[in-house]
Amino acid sequence: MTTNLEPQWILGFTDGEGCFNVSIVRQKSMAMGFQVLADYTVVQHERDIQILHALKDYFGVGQVGRNNDTRQHYRVRGLQPLTEAIIPFFEKHQLKTKKRIDFIKFRRIQLMVQRGQHLTPQGLLLIDKIRQKINRGPKTYLKLEEDGTVEMYDHATNEIHVARKRK
Repeated sequence: MTTNLEPQWILGFTDGEGCFNVSIVRQKSMAMGFQVLADYTVVQHERDIQILHALKDYFGVGQVGRNNDTRQHYRVRGLQPLTEAIIPFFEKHQLKTKKRIDFIKFRRIQLMVQRGQHLTPQGLLLIDKIRQKINRGPKTYLKLEEDGTVEMYDHATNEIHVARKRK
């Protein structure tokens, strides 16, 4: 079955079923000890997987994969695919719900990463502050100590992860 998607349909579908995510994960190999990961994701029951493949065909980027036992996802990750395909689409065709505000914050973070602002303590903390206002908010947050150490607090596990910028 071939599914031809129209921009307005994609907007409505994303408003209802899509999500713009930004995560900050501990990554010792990164300059700040943390990595900023962003993605655009749509999840559907496996019976509707053809819609996810149609989205992938439309945008020309991303992956379709299993989310859990009965659900599949279409996910776009990475600075280049997001800034060259996903962000321009949603700039040109504006979302109609609160998800538009999430997209604006998501786009701002991607632009900050593109400019390398995630490689400074202040930039990383600003990204964290913005991402806390996307969707329902994260389960972690960052804090900058006076000595330049960046700490990540995880609400779910009550763990604190510490990283310091490499010299």
